[in-house]
Amino acid sequence: MLSSLPARLAVLVALLATVLPLAACGSGADKPVLRVGDQTGETESRLRAAGLLDDLPYEIEWARFPAAANLHEALRADAVDIGSAADSPTVAAIAGGSAIKAVAAWNNGGKGTYVLVPKDSPIRTLADLKGKRISPSTRGSVAHYLVLGALKQAGLSESDATLNYLSPTDASSAFSTGSIDAWATWGVYAARTRGELGARVLTDGTGINSGLSVLSATDKSLTDPAKRQAIADFADRVDRSYTWAQRNPSAFDDWYSGFARQPVEIAAQIRAEQTSYRRIPVDGAFADQLQTTYDTWTRAGVLQGRKNLHDYVDGSLQKP
Repeated sequence: MLSSLPARLAVLVALLATVLPLAACGSGADKPVLRVGDQTGETESRLRAAGLLDDLPYEIEWARFPAAANLHEALRADAVDIGSAADSPTVAAIAGGSAIKAVAAWNNGGKGTYVLVPKDSPIRTLADLKGKRISPSTRGSVAHYLVLGALKQAGLSESDATLNYLSPTDASSAFSTGSIDAWATWGVYAARTRGELGARVLTDGTGINSGLSVLSATDKSLTDPAKRQAIADFADRVDRSYTWAQRNPSAFDDWYSGFARQPVEIAAQIRAEQTSYRRIPVDGAFADQLQTTYDTWTRAGVLQGRKNLHDYVDGSLQKP
């Protein structure tokens, strides 16, 4: 993988020291506990806004992480039972030996990942990225996938630009100080950068990225019948939260504005990516999509090995 196991575990320990497990419902010793990894706390916040964390038949312990790579380190270390991420970090975790299965998935057509440039940047087209300093965020991320695809669309290769792999926090700082010319990122990071700095969207992931959001569960958690039932219920609630966003645009805008600490106008721009998510079957066609992403990264030299991604898909938790 991309770093040594001791280094990854050291990062995980540091991250978990900052995590505050939060019970999602009243105490009950007889209830199973589901440990949920959550990027930036967005899933928990959306579920609460939609009223979908009331009267749970199980307890949830939330663990928040700044990015998908950190969440997947927690899954690998058995620090959480489940967590959602895009397909790129999911297959990267599998390539690194993580004992997980994809148990639920949604697709929004590639929306939600962006290449941003400063508002006064002379960069106006993808071809203008030639010779520029770009942060694709972390190596092997969905943002990295977008950068490679965008360069290809412009007839450019990775060597035609300088790629600086940075954590979202470091990339945000570099972007705000002008240390990089463009930044590929996602979610709340993109929303805040657009709202606070007026960053322009050069392109998004539509037509390049798969748009997959993948809920992964550890093999260990899937051997526990009570947790399996809780995971299936949790996936259903996530799906209902997207339906809530679709049916309640004003409520969504108010929620996201508060969550991202940005004006409602910025939240309204984000709404399209969230309301586009549709649940898809976890089946052979889905496994083929994961395989395509995995094979893309192995050809690019980002991942090594040969894996059959069909072995890492469990569709048994889906409703009939």
